[in-house]
Amino acid sequence: MDMITNSFKRALRHGEVQIGLWSHLANHVSAEVIGGAGFDWIVLDAEHSPNETFLLHQQLQALVEGGSHPVVRLAWNDKVMIKRVIDLGVQTVLIPCVQNADEAKAAVAATRYPPGGVRGFTGLSRASRFGRIKDYHTQAGRELCVLVQIETGEALGHIEAIAAVEGVDGIFIGPGDLSADLGHLGNPGHPEMQTRMQQTIARICAAGKPAGILAGDETLARQYIEHGCTFAAVGADIALLARAAEQLAARFHEFKAMRGKK
Repeated sequence: MDMITNSFKRALRHGEVQIGLWSHLANHVSAEVIGGAGFDWIVLDAEHSPNETFLLHQQLQALVEGGSHPVVRLAWNDKVMIKRVIDLGVQTVLIPCVQNADEAKAAVAATRYPPGGVRGFTGLSRASRFGRIKDYHTQAGRELCVLVQIETGEALGHIEAIAAVEGVDGIFIGPGDLSADLGHLGNPGHPEMQTRMQQTIARICAAGKPAGILAGDETLARQYIEHGCTFAAVGADIALLARAAEQLAARFHEFKAMRGKK
């Protein structure tokens, strides 16, 4: 069996815009539904969602036929957590709260086997298709994609150094935490933050790395892409479900009220 190609990593290298969706629901049924919706990539969130390894395994299986590339956001920049999700077959990881070049190097090292890293060895992982991919251990690093998330003022001061780390394939801006750290908690749309976002995207691109972001507001998402973001998550499954459910309920409560006036 041949090594599985990371189409998402190749698309980023070629500057092809990748439109994504965030998945918070931690469920294989919902993952299967959104996986076939036409998004280029789906983030399975293990930082702010109740996602554990077994649940991620189920969601990865559910995404196999849909065509969307799975990206797992880890709970932390931890080599054990990273090892476990990569062994599940995840080829693209998003590492939160990377503050500097040393932390970026640690994230990359966790995805590579020695001597280039510290990833633990196993011969029977799902990633190697249970030992069926010939020479998996010498090929795996080529297809692994490491995205690091910057979300503090401190990290903004180290963008160029982080981008220079070999093995970092993209830099993702965390608008929520970054806004909170810069004094605009809950308001990433603040004009000051929008200026800062545009400057940050420009710096990432100038440093030679693809820039990524999450924006639930479609107008902002389009603006970020116009500013240079190569990979943008433009919504979240739980938001789509919650808002659509609220709107449907509101319409029928309005209908019920109108009937009561007759």
